[in-house]
Amino acid sequence: MNPDLQDLYQQMIMDHNKNPRNFRVMPDATSVAEGFNPLCGDHLHVYIKMKNGRIEDVSFEGDGCAISKASASMMTGILKGKTGGEAKALFEEVRAMLSRDVNSPVDTEKLGKLAVFAGVCEFPSRVKCASLAWHTMVEGLEPTGKQVTTE
Repeated sequence: MNPDLQDLYQQMIMDHNKNPRNFRVMPDATSVAEGFNPLCGDHLHVYIKMKNGRIEDVSFEGDGCAISKASASMMTGILKGKTGGEAKALFEEVRAMLSRDVNSPVDTEKLGKLAVFAGVCEFPSRVKCASLAWHTMVEGLEPTGKQVTTE
């Protein structure tokens, strides 16, 4: 990856970590899901408010590393206004990006700003940090009542 681009990505991740967007409890959420990564201690709740089949609002709260918090922050911003199906499709794109071969290209058109996490695949232990919020969001869309875990 281009060093200038890598610096930009790191700055974006640090900004979302220090100033997470949509970081709040949502009392009127239509569903709440809990996610936990026992290896590093990332622990969060994702709140989703659906209206007419679309995500009207989404937020999160909890504790985690910079990658985990930045991923949740960016996820919540991108999901507003999407249908449940669109959110799940985006989850699949993110999961594919995080688990791809390091030398495989990233579809930045589909992923947009989420492409900042493309380099995470170089650090397998951090993939769970970047994907925890996404797995938790899917649980929120199709609640089973179980805590999401990265194990």
